[in-house]
Amino acid sequence: MTTVLRIGTRASTLARTQSGLVADAITARTGRETTLVTVSTEGDVNRAPLATMGGTGVFVSALRDALLAGEVDVAVHSLKDLPTAPADGIALAAVPVREDPRDAIVARDGLTLGELPPGSRVGTGSPRRVAQIEALGLGIELVGTRGNVDTRIAHVVSGDLDAVVLARAGLARLGRLAEITEVLDPIQVLPAPGQGALAIECRSADVELVALLVGALDDPRTRAAVTCERMVLAELEAGCSAPVGALAEVVEGEDGDELWIRAVASSLDGALSVRLSASGPYDDPVGLGRKLAAEMIAEGAHDLLDPPVPEHQHFPLGSDTHHASGK
Repeated sequence: MTTVLRIGTRASTLARTQSGLVADAITARTGRETTLVTVSTEGDVNRAPLATMGGTGVFVSALRDALLAGEVDVAVHSLKDLPTAPADGIALAAVPVREDPRDAIVARDGLTLGELPPGSRVGTGSPRRVAQIEALGLGIELVGTRGNVDTRIAHVVSGDLDAVVLARAGLARLGRLAEITEVLDPIQVLPAPGQGALAIECRSADVELVALLVGALDDPRTRAAVTCERMVLAELEAGCSAPVGALAEVVEGEDGDELWIRAVASSLDGALSVRLSASGPYDDPVGLGRKLAAEMIAEGAHDLLDPPVPEHQHFPLGSDTHHASGK
């Protein structure tokens, strides 16, 4: 393995920043030289709501195709964008240490979500965020929006919106934490499964590269947490854009480390939800995720998730087609 590693990335500033961080870490820890290769995905060129395109997986397929075609050696994704089903010929080689997974508010005049007056317009393209924020009963108007971080924050600066909801992790990686006016407590709004984590994929046949990436970048505690969260999503048979939130953490138990996970499945209007938690062995994240999902299904989660996302959901502020991978 003496050649330069070609790292596939989406074109947005956030995606390139995330991929650059991974490239720098690979070089620092292994001595391997890297270069970024930009790959255009359907999610970057199609302005339609993500839910009508099959969810955030539209950001992943082109990068995976480039991997399998030998055009790149490594692909970097926001882990919450990955479909839960495995992909033939692709290995999830590393999940680095996770950034803070919570959602954040960027609002006018330094306001928090609760301080915004009734009727305020708050932008988000996520059914999960819409459902959980609606459930808070704040009397705000949630407006569908897409676009990169710059575009969405610009809607607040211009006065088109009073606030936008973004992933804190993306803002942290872009060095824009100072613009956050509130970080949302997961007790109120649980993040998307895998939010804040990166996924580093390569071809499964490249066994030496897989081993290199695991040794250099993989964080077992982060991988356990996101594996548990994604198993809940998979067992609920919900896609990446479904109104499902989940957050797992490694905590100290009586017999050593264990996993604790909270999850919520909501109706699209936030009127109904199933919210449960569970804990279990750190070394069995799949089993714990399945257990929690089964309990949620028994409480009626499937009934909430069955209605399809409206095909003509209005996204009036989506003029910029680049969707930030830390959305």
